[in-house]
Parts: sequence; C-alpha cells; structure tokens
Amino acid sequence: MKKIFTSESVTEGHPDKICDQISDAVLDAILLHDQNARVACECLATTGLILVTGEISTNCYVDIEKIVRKTVKNIGYDRAKYGFDADTCSVLTAIKEQSPDIALGTKDEVGGAGDQGMMFGYACNQTKAYMPLPIYLAHELAKRLAEVRKDNTITYLRPDGKTQVSIEYEDNRPVRVNNIVVATQHADSVSARQIENDIIEHVISPIVNEKYLDGTTYHVNATGKFVIGGPMGDAGLTGRKIIVDTYGGWASHGGGAFSGKDPTKVDRSGAYMARYIAKNIVAANLADEATIQLAYAIGVPEPVSVLVDTNGTGKYEDEELARKVQKVFDLTPKGIIDSLDLRRPIYQNTACYGHFGRDDIDAPWEKLDKVDELA
Repeated sequence: MKKIFTSESVTEGHPDKICDQISDAVLDAILLHDQNARVACECLATTGLILVTGEISTNCYVDIEKIVRKTVKNIGYDRAKYGFDADTCSVLTAIKEQSPDIALGTKDEVGGAGDQGMMFGYACNQTKAYMPLPIYLAHELAKRLAEVRKDNTITYLRPDGKTQVSIEYEDNRPVRVNNIVVATQHADSVSARQIENDIIEHVISPIVNEKYLDGTTYHVNATGKFVIGGPMGDAGLTGRKIIVDTYGGWASHGGGAFSGKDPTKVDRSGAYMARYIAKNIVAANLADEATIQLAYAIGVPEPVSVLVDTNGTGKYEDEELARKVQKVFDLTPKGIIDSLDLRRPIYQNTACYGHFGRDDIDAPWEKLDKVDELA
C-alpha cells in the first residue's frame, strides 16, 4: 500500500519561533538563578514590537528587555532593512505571579501536576533519531537554511523561512521524497531562478540522501518573492508551532505547547517523559514504533492514565508494556523532573528545529538508559 505523508518545519527567524525562543530564553535566565521558579512566559511579536507576558513567581531578577534584544539579534534581525531590528524595536512586559490556587497543588510537598491534560510521546525506527522521516528531514533542511545564511554561503538570505517534505511510503516504509517545499526570506535584488538554484545546491542536496530523490518536485519560494518576512510579515505567538515542535503530525498531540513553561507544567515535562519512554521501547526492539499517552489531573501526582500503543508492531501486548512502563519509570511530576534533571537552563536550544530527535543539544529525554530494564 502506498501513501504520501507531509511534515513542515520553520527557521529560527519565523515570527512564532522568535516568540518561542524569547519565552525559553526568559525561562533559562530564571532557572539559572532559581531552579524552583514557576514560569509560564508568553510572547507576541509584530511590526516593531515584542510583548512579553505571563505568570512568573521567582526570587530572582532578570532583565527581560535585555534577554529579548539579545535573542532577536542572535537570530539575525539586526538591521531595519530586514523588517525588524533588535536594537530599535519596542519591548513591553506585562508579568504577574502564578495563581495561588495553582500553587496549592504544585508546591514541592504536594508535588502535583501543574494542570490537567494529556501528553503524547512517539518513537519509530524510520531514522537513526527514532523520528518519522518527514519531520526529521524538514528540520534538517530548516537548520541548513539558517546555516547557509549565517556562514554567508548564500549572502542574500534573511532570517524567516519554512521547509516542507512529502515522503512516499510503501507498506509503511519510506521509499522516496515526493516533493520538497522551501520558502526563504531574501533580499529584493535577487531573481527567483537564482534562489531556486542556490537552495537546491546548498540546502537540499547536502541534506537529503540521493536515494530518496527520484523524480522529486521542488517548490522554492512558490509565489516568486519573499522579501517581507519576520514580525513585519506576520505576527508571532509563543506556542503556535506545536506540531513542528513534536512529530510533524505523524503522531498524536495533546494540544499543550512547550516553550516558556517550567518543568512543573506537565504539558512540557510529561511530553518529554512520554518521548523518553517511547524511544527506549523502540531502541529495546520491543516494537517498530510506540505511542505513549500520559494524562494528569491538576494537583494530583500520579497520572490518571497511561497508554502504550505499538500499532501492532510490539513483541508483547500493549497492556503488558504499559504495566512494565509504570514499573520502570516514575511518572509523577517530581519523578519526571528528577529523572530527567529538568530544573536546569536547557530550554532555549529546544525552541527551534524540534524538541525531539536531537543530538546537537542537551535533551535528557533522548537518552537510552532504560533499554535493558525494559527488554
């Protein structure tokens, strides 16, 4: 049976990703000084303006304006002709403390979840990263797009960009790339033909294995022009790229965003633990793929449900794997935080190019130290 599946990624200069990176930069700056802080930091970006808001309870001070400007500058928006300038944009803040009602259930002596909700984790053996191939390649292309801009391989590129990869499957195994879509912000003086040629040569060819490029169709800047980008082109918001952040739509998503949230928020830490479990199951050769669902009630430490779904590829019944998971892994919020060592400033690097399947950042949920216990 044949099918085509598509996933997308975005570069660090995309408006939504600017906001994710700012939210996680603020979180990291606070965790550096106060590992027990409660942080839910949201961000909005639009023409000439960054607004940082949310709920933060901490005993330390961080300079939010300085963090915002440094983050935006590092992304590459450092001159007005790019449509956004880190030095001259307005930075507004509207921060309040965490609700005392939520604090009742999440304080250390209670150790409950910071909210209700369900989180999903997924892993498969399609790639060495235990990720579905479409989102894996989309992320690699987006990273490469940023690299060739920053190292001046392609001098006319600007920070905003998107990638999209469609993979053809036969009997659930990837066999070829059907099409690749790349949209990249650029200087006004460059022709569409030159952009397409340069992107194929310097971005696509170094990333995508030639064995998959069999009659592949390329769509590079399909409208013919992408000069106005970043916050000037579209408003950005924290948490609006949750499918890019996870599995590209291949696996389920509970709906909760990650960036800007401290690890007592199970939207983030629960999803990290679910990925950790799924990856170790697949690495232990207990299944070709695994979906894990965890669900919590606010203020309650233990999950209200634990699901393992191997889509018929498991060596054991899914119910048996679920029982094994609950014996091997501590699924309380405190247990997740402790086992993955999450009270550290490690989050800004996750805020672009995906939270999973990464070996280029400190991502403890990617470790494979439970394989022997599960096997």
